[in-house]
Amino acid sequence: MNKSAIVLAALALASCHRVPSSSGKLGPGTSTAVAPVATPAGVKANNTNFQYLSGRGKVHFKHKEVDQSANFSLRVRRDSAIWLSGSLLGIEGVRALLTPDSVRVVNRLQKSYFAGDYAYLSQLLNVPVSYQQMQAILLGDYQPAPTGTSPKVSTEGTNQAVTYPQAALLLEQLVSNESGRLQQLKVSESGAQRSLTVAYSDFQKPEGTNLPFAYTSNVVGQQGGAESTSATLSFSKVEVGAGHLDFPFSIPKGFKKETRIKK
Repeated sequence: MNKSAIVLAALALASCHRVPSSSGKLGPGTSTAVAPVATPAGVKANNTNFQYLSGRGKVHFKHKEVDQSANFSLRVRRDSAIWLSGSLLGIEGVRALLTPDSVRVVNRLQKSYFAGDYAYLSQLLNVPVSYQQMQAILLGDYQPAPTGTSPKVSTEGTNQAVTYPQAALLLEQLVSNESGRLQQLKVSESGAQRSLTVAYSDFQKPEGTNLPFAYTSNVVGQQGGAESTSATLSFSKVEVGAGHLDFPFSIPKGFKKETRIKK
């Protein structure tokens, strides 16, 4: 299994409360269903506000000559940790643990691992990303414009289209007028001619919340105007506000450390 399959497909773009200990365990948290977000431009979005999310499903990934599907499991504690596991035929091939300042990935099939910062994911996705952005993408949350930045807001069908620059990037978001949930996110870097687009669909209300959650996310990465990577993430089950989740992660003895990105 290509390791970038599970990392990319489980995307999801706050302050850091607590980073996991070396054991990967995190304590209990509270949960509420909806966090309304209002920007100075009047955009109203309903963002998730639960502490914990767990889910599982399938991912279909395409990159160059690679075209394959895998099962995945996802665990999130808001602002602290994102845990991913990808498997084929019941055998785990990839496990990843993201925290606000680190990215760790174990590839059991190649007996290798990576431990570093977000330059790893930025290179995989072809656009600069942070933990907060990954979390928002995974949860399908609207990202407000930075303080001092006035977004351009217009109507596009039944959605509000919100566009604003953020550092070297341009963020374009479509927010449903009816539900307040994010329908599409596009992050682009025009100077480098690269972009990442995430489209959300199949909204359902998972156990533990009345807020619609996108059970399907389609991710497309482009470089030089041509599609370079795509993935479809389809949840079969999602639970929120469970109260406690473990985030087990360890590097097996004898595994080789990767010093560069292998796409």
